[in-house]
Amino acid sequence: MSTSKITADWIYNLGSEKVIVFDENGSIRAIDELDDHDPASVKILSGTLVPGYVNAHCHLELSHLKGILPSGTGLVKFIEGVVSLRGEKEGHIKSCIEAADREMYAQGIVAVGDISNKTDTFKCKDESPIYYHTFVEMFDFMQPQLAAKIFEEYLAVFETVAPSAGHTCSAVPHAPYSVSEPLFKAIGELNASKTSVSIHNQETADETELFQSGGGQLADFFAKIGFPYGDTFPAGHSSLSYALSQMNAHHHTLLVHNTQSDAEDIALAHAWSNKIFWVTCPNANLYIENSLPEYQHFIDAGAKVCIGTDSLSSNWQLSIFEEMKVIKKYGSFIPSDTLIAWATTNGAEALGVDDRFGSIEVGKAPGLNLITTDNQGEIWEESTSIKII
Repeated sequence: MSTSKITADWIYNLGSEKVIVFDENGSIRAIDELDDHDPASVKILSGTLVPGYVNAHCHLELSHLKGILPSGTGLVKFIEGVVSLRGEKEGHIKSCIEAADREMYAQGIVAVGDISNKTDTFKCKDESPIYYHTFVEMFDFMQPQLAAKIFEEYLAVFETVAPSAGHTCSAVPHAPYSVSEPLFKAIGELNASKTSVSIHNQETADETELFQSGGGQLADFFAKIGFPYGDTFPAGHSSLSYALSQMNAHHHTLLVHNTQSDAEDIALAHAWSNKIFWVTCPNANLYIENSLPEYQHFIDAGAKVCIGTDSLSSNWQLSIFEEMKVIKKYGSFIPSDTLIAWATTNGAEALGVDDRFGSIEVGKAPGLNLITTDNQGEIWEESTSIKII
C-alpha cells in the first residue's frame, strides 16, 4: 500500500514539526516527528492543516432555489417563498442537488447533517464521497388531529433510506412552533436509542412572541394557510422549553440557528442534557433575518458549537470555511482554533462520526484542508482554504 507524507507550519490538534503519513484512501497511517523523515520525502505546505469540515445543517433538496428568494425579508416571508417555489421539474432539481454536493466536496466538507422532507436527495447521497446523515424532517403545523396521517406520509420517506456506512438517518421535528405533541411522540418512538436529531431553534423574534402570547406573524401565517393555532398551543412557555419537554435527552440534539438564544436558554438546555450541540448558520441568518447569535453566551457556557450552511435558498454558497470567515468578521474575539473546532471536531461529534472525522489521528480518514492565516495565525478576510485530501 503506497503512502504519502505531508506537513505544514501548523497542524490542528497536533502543533508543529509533525509529519502526517496517509495512504491512497486518505487514512492516516502514522503521525511522526519531522526530524524522523528525510525532508525531501515530505510535502511541506505553508499554512495550517485542519481536518475536513463538517456541515452540521444543510437542506440539499432546496438547491434549485439558489438566488431566487430575496434576502432580508424575515423568516415568515422566507417560508412563504420556499413553499410557493418548491415545485420544479424533477431533472432540474436533481442536477442542482448533484452540483451542490460536488460544491461541498470541493470545499473540503467530509460530512453533512442534511434535512430532507422528500426523497429527492437520497440517490445523490448514496453515491457521494461525502458522509451524510439525513434528518427526515416532520411537521404537522401544530395540528394534533393531523399528526397520525402526516407521520405516515413522512414514515414512507424515512423508510426509503437504506442505512449504510456513508448514509444514515433519523426522524426529526421541524421546529417547536410546527410540531404537535402527538407528532413529537411518534418521532421519538421511531428513532433508535442512540442517534443524532435536530430541530430549528429560536431563529426569529417572531417565534419568541408566538410562545409568549400565542400571536404574532407566525400565528397569522399559519392561520392564513389554513392551520390556525388552537387551544392546545403551549403559549406561556418558551419555545425551547416546549421542544425539550418533547425530546429525548439521550440523543445527540442539534439546536439550529439560535439567534434569539440567551444565557438562560443555554443553561436550560445544558441542564436537560449533556449531549446538546448548538449549530450556527451565520450566512443564512444574515440572509433571512439580518441577525446573528450572541456567540459570547455560548463561549461563556462552554457550549459545543457546530457550523452549518443551511440551503442555497438562503445562502450564497455551501462553504463551511466562508461561514467561519463571517463569524470571525463579526466576532473577532473568537480565536481561530475555536472556530476550527466548531467546524470540525464538534460537528463530527454531533453527528456521531467522531471515530473517523473531526481530528487528525492515526486510523482516521478525516480529510485535510489547508488554511492560510494572517501573521498572528488567525483567520481573516483574505484567508483561503484549499482541499488537500
